[in-house]
Amino acid sequence: MKDYGVFDILGPIMIGPSSSHTAGAARLGKVARTIAGGEIKSVVCLLHGSFAKTYKGHGTDRALVAGLLGMEPSDTRLRDALQIAEDRNINVQFEGTDLGDVHPNTVKFLIDGKNGHCEVVGSSIGGGNIQISEVNGQSVNFTGAYPTLIISHRDVPGVVSKVTALLYEMKINIAFMNVFRTQKGKNATMVFQCDNNIQDDLIYEIKNIDAIENVVSINSIAEG
Repeated sequence: MKDYGVFDILGPIMIGPSSSHTAGAARLGKVARTIAGGEIKSVVCLLHGSFAKTYKGHGTDRALVAGLLGMEPSDTRLRDALQIAEDRNINVQFEGTDLGDVHPNTVKFLIDGKNGHCEVVGSSIGGGNIQISEVNGQSVNFTGAYPTLIISHRDVPGVVSKVTALLYEMKINIAFMNVFRTQKGKNATMVFQCDNNIQDDLIYEIKNIDAIENVVSINSIAEG
């Protein structure tokens, strides 16, 4: 009979001993990769709370890197993610830190990639589920369970209505919507969690709206 280690398959959707520390961590890494624009050159993972204390024993380091490489939580290569990153000349560092009053399974990614520098804060909240709370210093709130649009824009009148009108024209149903801003008239972020996958032509149309600065599309991370 074969002996199974902690990084062997325990279920249909994950590799590892803990949904929070492996499946959730891999999903956090995958969303961070998408927000950063794909190809990653280097990343520092600032680990908070339980993540900082147990990341090696629970395989959180491997799972985070697997996600950053674009792997699903069920990918059997997850256990070799650190070596794969090294083989691809991706510099990965892990540091313990205090991120304040956040979930104990929280990580802040400091990513340098083909699109420049990107910072993402997210938490693994149990059962493989995640929550993203910050992108490039801007507070946000989404889970990745729905196809999601993250739209950075100048805080001027009419921008939100123009985007929602485009979603209506494209027959995209909005499940949840939030608007965040740092200061009146300055930078703001719209987050749309939708019932339909986001197509490239919609992203193109949104980018052409005056005052839009950046658009990131994240289709659902849930595995079937």
